[in-house]
Amino acid sequence: MQLTRGQVAVVTGAASGIGLAMAESFAEKGLDVVLADIDEAHLSQAVARIVDAGGSALAVRTDVRSAEQVNELAVATLDHFGRVDIVANNAGVVALGFTWEVEDSQWDWVLGVNLRGVIHGIRAFVPHLISQGSGHVVNTASMAGISVMPGIAPYLASKHAVVALSEGLAAELAQAAPGVGVTVVCPGMVDTNILSSGRGDAANRTTPSLAESAASAQTGNVSGAGVISPREAAAEILAAIESNRLHVAPNGSLEGVTSWVGRILGDLEGLKP
Repeated sequence: MQLTRGQVAVVTGAASGIGLAMAESFAEKGLDVVLADIDEAHLSQAVARIVDAGGSALAVRTDVRSAEQVNELAVATLDHFGRVDIVANNAGVVALGFTWEVEDSQWDWVLGVNLRGVIHGIRAFVPHLISQGSGHVVNTASMAGISVMPGIAPYLASKHAVVALSEGLAAELAQAAPGVGVTVVCPGMVDTNILSSGRGDAANRTTPSLAESAASAQTGNVSGAGVISPREAAAEILAAIESNRLHVAPNGSLEGVTSWVGRILGDLEGLKP
């Protein structure tokens, strides 16, 4: 879909990183923007940045783990702007540690934000997009959603689920509302603060290799890659929306993806096509 002045974009995890960059980029194109985040202080600062630059923005403190709060986000958006066109389910967190050592609370936290947050966003907003027959859903996954590495099992599980969920949603909307598009974002290494928000006993039991895996989760490989800015990632995401691309991987690498897929194909070689 073409992004034009007067449309409304909702972005979760919008107080910093890729979320803030998307919100600013939407505003620069003339869209009204609703920024949602659990970090109220930084959320207010983010909205002030957009308004000071001449944009139109609304802050709604939201914990995406809560279906009720995401529903309230949808109500606030429609009450304030009267419509919604872009829904970017972007909020994300990571927990470090070996799979068998990660506490239940950490699993609940990561899956709650990364996966349930996307589910709640879909349930709250997609019926409105279907009703108007147009719009676009953006779900932020990771290169860790299309490859694997040790030490970040909850993150891997959540991001693989977001990729599959997005593809399934796209297939459903192709039947139910062809005018509504879907893009799943699998960023490589982007200069954000997601690792600083991570949970886990990193100082006590997380080995250097696990810390490396956490960083490599954004690239899909452990060979290293340059880091891009959130604004560079946002530019690719907005271009994907306008070209209706299902997959986009700002600064991603095929190395980890091809290695993972190659192992699967090798193990399943005897199956009939």
